[in-house]
Amino acid sequence: MKRSGKVAYQPRPEHHFTFGLWTVGNPGRDPFGEPVRPALSPVAIVRKLAELGAYGVNLHDNDLVPAGSTAAERDRIVREFQQVLAATGMKVPMATTNLFSDPAFRDGAFTSRDARVRAYALQKTLAAIDLGVELGATTYVCWGGRRFALEAKPNEPRGDIFLPTTGHMLAFIYTLDHPEMVGVNPEVAHERMAGLDFSHAVAQALEAGKLFHIDLNGQQVGRFDQDLRFGSDDPKGAFFLVKLLEDAKWPGMRHFDSHAYRTEDEAGVWDFAAGSMRTYLILKEKVERFNADPVIQQLLAEVDGGKSARVSFGELRNMNFDLAALRTRGYAYERLDQLTMELLLGVR
Repeated sequence: MKRSGKVAYQPRPEHHFTFGLWTVGNPGRDPFGEPVRPALSPVAIVRKLAELGAYGVNLHDNDLVPAGSTAAERDRIVREFQQVLAATGMKVPMATTNLFSDPAFRDGAFTSRDARVRAYALQKTLAAIDLGVELGATTYVCWGGRRFALEAKPNEPRGDIFLPTTGHMLAFIYTLDHPEMVGVNPEVAHERMAGLDFSHAVAQALEAGKLFHIDLNGQQVGRFDQDLRFGSDDPKGAFFLVKLLEDAKWPGMRHFDSHAYRTEDEAGVWDFAAGSMRTYLILKEKVERFNADPVIQQLLAEVDGGKSARVSFGELRNMNFDLAALRTRGYAYERLDQLTMELLLGVR
């Protein structure tokens, strides 16, 4: 059924859309300019996102509890945050730690050459995990920010970061003492910064059973970490990512790790948040139409030919191949791609 209008693409908690306190709370600061928007309190962010239909919020420790807070201040802040979560029904599925802002981490956190800095980073991380558990989070994402991360990123703020891609992370996981506890949190922008196809990284993580979380945004290849609104720069890439997640029936959070343009006021921030969720839902409907389109599905069936069943090595040794036919066949990918584009452009 063709949908149109605002109501048809209304986000609901069952869609599992989440935002970070640091994403919609971004004040528009960049390396060349000071903030252009007033800071939003965590309580205000939760209330507005709940109004827009989000499922929950994720956070770094200091997104909620400012550095230097006393124990009493920390408890008061957490208590007030828990109250607004209960009042709105919002959840905190994921927590992480800020291991990059403090000048102490100028040479890294877990990988600093100074053992005291490494110890402080571990202490801070343990406290952040405790905070996440207190708020109900079931996933902890580790992006070290400077040199080490289970959320892969090739560069920035360091020129080179250890374990720069999801593939590197997956290989690293199996060297740990408890690999069953550890997965990956791939991000669109981070793989695209390295010039890689994000859907391939996500598919690899799904196949390994290691897709614990995902960060959705947009990014141009070869640029600084842009954190653009999901789908705004590469609709076809976003479409195939949504198709992968929806076809796999992945039950996790659709987390938007991005922020509004620096040009925006507070109203523009909420336009950005609503637009992120709306785009995902529009692409989800396009996936349903792609999967139901008889011409597209016929083309896919012809590409496979029903002849891709596994064969044993014994059978393989004695199989005969029509090499003349294999050498001259076409795969109709141009037609398939055009039909996909027409579907995305709304003329199919």
